[in-house]
Amino acid sequence: MASMAERLAARGIAVVRFEFPYMAVRRQGAGRRPPDPQIRLLDCWRETHGLLRERISGPLAIGGKSMGGRMASLLADELEADALVCLGYPFHPAGKMDRPRTAHLAEIATPTLIVQGERDAMGNRATVMGYPLSAAIRLHWLAAADHDLKPLKASGMTHERHLDAAADAVAGFLQFPGRDC
Repeated sequence: MASMAERLAARGIAVVRFEFPYMAVRRQGAGRRPPDPQIRLLDCWRETHGLLRERISGPLAIGGKSMGGRMASLLADELEADALVCLGYPFHPAGKMDRPRTAHLAEIATPTLIVQGERDAMGNRATVMGYPLSAAIRLHWLAAADHDLKPLKASGMTHERHLDAAADAVAGFLQFPGRDC
């Protein structure tokens, strides 16, 4: 996310990053820990959004990578976000396509951009195209990319190029969130 934040800043998009509590504990040397319960993750998002709203009077998009984006998507309408951006959305747990995490995405009203790798193990192009998604959602596919937006080496693409393409798509979307990018 640091690299994406830098790319977006270079495109004139201000980015505020935060950590969920379990990630902060990991960083402090506690080793790998499972994510906090969903209710705690959502409360963390609500608190962060509230603090930002106190400081920012203009449009405010929310989002994140993988689970962070998923948690933001669960709250986007409630928080009345101006836009939602998800990078590598976990449409289903890896290897468990029978457990989609998409019910709320059929009804979401917030203009949404999901940047997804075509071969993401948590939602490849073929699988995602079968989900009923709201008309507010725009999908931007990265060729031969995985969940981390990294392409297969044989594709001739590079991770750097994919991150640049993702940043271009996000910047374009945030300029006009209701339109295709």
